Amino acid sequence: MSGIKKLAGQTIWYGLSSIFGRFLNYLLTPLLVTIFASGEYGKISTLFTIAAFLNIVYTYGQETSYFRFSATHPEPKVYNTCTSTILITTVLLTGFLLLTSSTLAGFLEMPDHPEYINWVILIVALDTLSVMPFAKLRFEGRPRKFAAIKILNILINVGLVIFFLVVCKSASENNKDNLFAAIYNPEIGLGYVILANLAASAITLILLSREFFKFRFRLNPSFWKQMMSYSWPLIIVGFGGMVNETIDRIMLLKLYPGTTDEAFSQSGIYSANYKLAVLIVLFIQAFRMGAEPFFFKQSTSENAQRTYARVMKFFVIACCFCFLGVTLYLDIWKYFMGSKRPEYYSGLKVVPLLMTAKIFLGIYYNLSIWYKIKDRNLTGAWITLGGAAITIIFNWIFIPIMGYMACAIATILCYGFMMVLSYQLGQKHYPIPYAWKKLMAYIVICLLLFGLHQAFILLDLNHWINRGVATLFIGLFTLLVLGVEKKEFEKMPFIGKLYKKKPAQ
Repeated sequence: MSGIKKLAGQTIWYGLSSIFGRFLNYLLTPLLVTIFASGEYGKISTLFTIAAFLNIVYTYGQETSYFRFSATHPEPKVYNTCTSTILITTVLLTGFLLLTSSTLAGFLEMPDHPEYINWVILIVALDTLSVMPFAKLRFEGRPRKFAAIKILNILINVGLVIFFLVVCKSASENNKDNLFAAIYNPEIGLGYVILANLAASAITLILLSREFFKFRFRLNPSFWKQMMSYSWPLIIVGFGGMVNETIDRIMLLKLYPGTTDEAFSQSGIYSANYKLAVLIVLFIQAFRMGAEPFFFKQSTSENAQRTYARVMKFFVIACCFCFLGVTLYLDIWKYFMGSKRPEYYSGLKVVPLLMTAKIFLGIYYNLSIWYKIKDRNLTGAWITLGGAAITIIFNWIFIPIMGYMACAIATILCYGFMMVLSYQLGQKHYPIPYAWKKLMAYIVICLLLFGLHQAFILLDLNHWINRGVATLFIGLFTLLVLGVEKKEFEKMPFIGKLYKKKPAQ
């Protein structure tokens, strides 16, 4: 239990940084959808989709390699090799992409703004140089500094966006002769969102300078070759993962049977509602921050498989609560996108599908430990490519027919496939005693509660009654979990006290 408690503690810290940081960042959504029409918001989404793809290329699995090899080799040697390699490739890739940015801008239907592409490339470069220092903090079990820097990054980002697009823009529109009005250039437009991110990334790297400069430029060819043989399949895993996460928005731009503006509008509506899966996304992200180094460190212990199974159980339970917390209160969460642009509300129907898909993805992340421990990353690459193929083929066929709804369905099919296949292969090569019947029961019950709540909404009663029923359903699910997992919760601090019998009077 001590290992799980430690993981839970680190997950809380990583979660605080993710939840607080992402919460502040997501607070920008109502602001941005108010300032920009759905088409312009779609452009923002597209630019950061490209950034997500570039992040995979730039890092090429070095973070996971660092955790894997630091468990069996001197950590300084591994850190020096990973950081030296990333430094070289970052400089080369950045130079190449900056030279070809105009071509990429044309492909993305933004030929008038190649500077947007240049800024995004610089963001990716700076974020890449921060990867290994952040990984070092995670490996050394220093989640507090990790969290502090991550939160500060978002505060700077959000603060600058508000400064440029609210303070300076308002001063400019009011024709005030002051410094704020002089700073704002309407031709930059949504570029201010990118510039704010660029500044935040630069400051983040400065704050990590102590960890960054701990490395010594070292390249041992034989050791580097050994690490690359492990990490290169992770490039495919990461790239395939990004395909599954983001390619749908690019395909919407290219395949939607309407004008370019209509396609950007579809992408904007889908992207804004995609962010309503925030609770599960934040939890999964926080969990992965702590789980990856934890899993590798636990791999040599006698009860590793049993520990992994218990972690999976708690993970699924937490995801179920996240699912209910969002889907049962969608009438409240929709205001997250603001009230001045109701066109975004039409996409609310994709949220339950995306939330379910995220649960499948989180389960897959847990399951993927088998091929990382067994050094079978190529198998993981094939699984991810299979999911990417489902995403691309389904979207290619159905986007012209269903629009962004096809993207949501493709997402759930993709992650469902990856989850099932990884489980089947994992049980063959590295069997783990997952309580699958119980876990699937929790997920099915959550889906049934959501369906019952939707049926109740059809009665067209007062919205406060609907929210009361939602709270009742969450309470019933809580009682169910507390009852079924009584033996587990009795061992835990604080919660365990609830199960202690009071002495007879």
